[in-house]
Amino acid sequence: MINISEIKDLYPFASHFFKIKNYNYHYVDEGKGDQPIVMVHGNPTWSFYYRNLIKEFSKTHRVIAPDHLGCGLSDKPQDFQYRLETHIDNLESLLLSLNLENITLVVHDWGGAIGMGFAVRHPQKISRLIILNSGAFSMDWIPFRIALCRLPWLDDKLVRGANLFVRAAMHMTTVKALPPKVKKGYMLPFQNYNDRIAVLRFVQDIPLAPEHISYEVLLEIEHGLWMFREIPVGIVWGMQDWCFSSRFLDRWKLYYPQAQTLELADAAHLVLEDAPGEAANFIHRILHE
Repeated sequence: MINISEIKDLYPFASHFFKIKNYNYHYVDEGKGDQPIVMVHGNPTWSFYYRNLIKEFSKTHRVIAPDHLGCGLSDKPQDFQYRLETHIDNLESLLLSLNLENITLVVHDWGGAIGMGFAVRHPQKISRLIILNSGAFSMDWIPFRIALCRLPWLDDKLVRGANLFVRAAMHMTTVKALPPKVKKGYMLPFQNYNDRIAVLRFVQDIPLAPEHISYEVLLEIEHGLWMFREIPVGIVWGMQDWCFSSRFLDRWKLYYPQAQTLELADAAHLVLEDAPGEAANFIHRILHE
């Protein structure tokens, strides 16, 4: 069990667990209200990424923020199929069990594909979208730094053995340096080789070609994005993101011409770390439309 007492002042939330097979799927469930906000994280983060938004919006809304299996405070089974489809299945099982309607869906990084995967399956449950640096559509290119971590003879050594992916994320994903305690919070769930299995599987699961096992799943999500052209959409984007660059932002704008966009010149991939106040104020505006 992960001891979060060292970061309790940053992450003061009660833990809730949902059973996925025999595994514990952790989620935060704070606040009350009939217009819930669901926040879906990416790789290599966890619900800790949303801590400031949870604190702010749980004052007026019910906020749910799960940790994907293999991440955060969820179990990290070594024999689980860590694929896009299974992550969507897990999120779907949780959200349906909570009987949520009128969902404002917040997505970041690989949480874009996972969250929109749920949304495409249940469009009637989604009332708003808040899109942070992410994608939910096919692509044929990834940055060299990510590609390096996918090399079959090197990936396990770099990502799981040396913890390079998580360590690099603490330095390459923000404009402002992360405070030591915040770095500790991000790294806490990924202390050893076994803890990092999902981090590697996420990297390996990026579908760049039709023969990849998750390619068709991603394509189905992409083909369903049009269903949300009639609802409010807010896009918050760190413009200095070298991974989810402006080309991803341009794609989102094509899918959602109605979107209001906050483009932050002095923010990078972890946009909620570089500009938490600006992001929160912008989301407040979208919620009150």
